[in-house]
Formats: sequence, structure tokens, C-alpha cells
Amino acid sequence: MMQSDDDAVFRALADASRRELLDRLHAESGQTLGELCQGMGMTRQAVTKHLAILEEANLVSWQRHGREKRHFINPVPIAAIAERWIRKFEQPRLEALSELKQRLERHGDDT
Repeated sequence: MMQSDDDAVFRALADASRRELLDRLHAESGQTLGELCQGMGMTRQAVTKHLAILEEANLVSWQRHGREKRHFINPVPIAAIAERWIRKFEQPRLEALSELKQRLERHGDDT
């Protein structure tokens, strides 16, 4: 994933409404615009604009089914972000916890 791709994903995820749309598509992928608008508390045009930003970040794709346009979540960009920006910070923490556990276990044997 290139830096500009990362930037687009972070920008898309920065908005609570877009995160809610992703959560809703995660729970039930393949929803229409009308289904996604239900309970969002915003206009159809606003939801369409948010979906366009999610599509630009490659977080959402769509397919036509007859007259309906169904939206699908694409988790790959989020997984790439997690790999690059989150998981690399977990390893040192896990190693430190493991070392602490071993030290505490050794110290417990001394009593």
C-alpha cells in the first residue's frame, strides 16, 4: 500500500459517519443506498458523498444487481494499515510481557 493510499484510508476512517457505514457493511455486506440511509440521520446525498470517499479509499466497492447498486466492504486496506501501523508495535510489548512473566516466575521460585 502506497503512502497516498494510507492517507486516503486514514482520511476516510477519520469521520464517525463513515466508520458507522463500514460497521454496518461489516455486519451485513451488500446493502443498497436506501438500506444504508436508514437510521443514519442524514440525507441520501450525504450518505452518497460518504460512500464516494470510502470508495476512493478502496474501503467499499459496489456491484449492480438489476436496478440496485449493492455496496460491499473491502477489509484489505484496513488489514494493510493494521499490519503497518499497529502490529509492528505489538511485538515489543509482547516480548516485554513475556520477559516480565519469566522474571516473575523465576522470582517466585526464590521464595
